[in-house]
Amino acid sequence: MPAHPPARHLLRAKDLVDVRYAEPLTVAELARAAGLSQAHFSREFRRAFGEPPHVYLLTRRLERAAWLLRHTDRPIAEICFAVGLSSLGSFTTSFSRMYGRSPAAWRAAAPPAAAYAILPGCVQRAYGRPQHRTFREDGPAEPGIA
Repeated sequence: MPAHPPARHLLRAKDLVDVRYAEPLTVAELARAAGLSQAHFSREFRRAFGEPPHVYLLTRRLERAAWLLRHTDRPIAEICFAVGLSSLGSFTTSFSRMYGRSPAAWRAAAPPAAAYAILPGCVQRAYGRPQHRTFREDGPAEPGIA
């Protein structure tokens, strides 16, 4: 017997978490968005998505934090608060449990964020040109010629 897709009201609550993960969401707000009591919402959410709503919210926050750690140079504490968490200690513990290493070790294991920077081609060409003159290297440059 094939599994039924999650009910639309549960998808509304899940979408709310996906979009507003950085805000201080509560199970009560999510249940209200789904039009269910908190207890019934928590049971139905777990049945539909395989984890309780608060775990799903924490997972979204930690996934976003992992991306920010790899792709930005923002301080770890700033990232913690930017994804909606309020305790650096709890963030570090939860992150380490999920990813197997601390946020600092996770960041250190990847190239620096500058390696991911996207530069327009014109900037790359202008600053990527050789800085050495190709002619008359032995003599002084003529005025007006760089």
